[in-house]
Amino acid sequence: MLKQEPQDGEQSLADPNFRADVLSGLGGQPRAIPARWFYDRRGSELFEAITDLPEYYPTRTETALLMQIGPQLGALAASNAAVVEFGSGSSAKTPILLRAIDPAAYVPIDISGEFLRHSARELSAGFPGLPVLPVEADFLRPVPLPPEVSGLPKLGFFPGSTIGNMNAFHAVDLLRAMREWLGEGARLLIGMDRIKSPGILVPAYDDAQGVTAAFNLNLLERINRELAGTIPVEAFRHRAIWNADAARIEMHLEAQREVEFSVDGRTFAMDAGETIHTENSHKYGPNGGRMLLRAGGWTPIREWTDPQDWFALMLCEAQPLRMAP
Repeated sequence: MLKQEPQDGEQSLADPNFRADVLSGLGGQPRAIPARWFYDRRGSELFEAITDLPEYYPTRTETALLMQIGPQLGALAASNAAVVEFGSGSSAKTPILLRAIDPAAYVPIDISGEFLRHSARELSAGFPGLPVLPVEADFLRPVPLPPEVSGLPKLGFFPGSTIGNMNAFHAVDLLRAMREWLGEGARLLIGMDRIKSPGILVPAYDDAQGVTAAFNLNLLERINRELAGTIPVEAFRHRAIWNADAARIEMHLEAQREVEFSVDGRTFAMDAGETIHTENSHKYGPNGGRMLLRAGGWTPIREWTDPQDWFALMLCEAQPLRMAP
């Protein structure tokens, strides 16, 4: 049975993991809610709008890079491979990869079910001979791949520098999990955003039109809708800051006055200036990116960057693990 999205004004049956993360995050110090909960339908739509903004360079830079290296990817990918995309969203970049390598199947994985199914239908229409096998799942937890691809070589696809949303500890855990799901011998094409000037980075996460602010604030609206929340959304503002020590952009929701509210029957109070930390976007230099991949069990075999070295695509392989040099 397909999961139904709530209509306007209708409270949905909340994901118990969402409830647990929100209650734990609001009750902690510092307060923080994992970024994966941005992506209800409205959040997914807002993120797609972000990718078209003039300040948001990662999408257009990575897309141009994919188009440039397509012929090389075709030569490097295993024949008859299944492409498994983690956090597929609208699958906007996916057709470039699919045309380059002509895979045997495509498995998009995303936490936003209705958005996932809509994107899968559109992709199926564009590639009528390709089996498209969507999986609604949070890829931060174990993901069972469809049995139809069990005997095929795998190419994981993790674009958009999504790996940067995790701290190094959790990023390594995820990379190791991907290795386990895809299997030894699989390959992974992953995007990583480079360290660059805060004058370029901060506007990418705090655009002039306020779309990223709406995306961030939508998390509070989702809490109100799905968890019987009474958060005064208008009392919060979006903040994006560059943390040079951690090499990351941080997104926060800052209370502009003292507030008190309830979520799922629990009461919370925040002072003016206090924030809820909602997202990190870590940036990597070349050596840091390669070290992260190796720690996750993946051996880099090729790397491509744009002319300004703003963004990197890395192809790596799950080679047999060695206990000695």
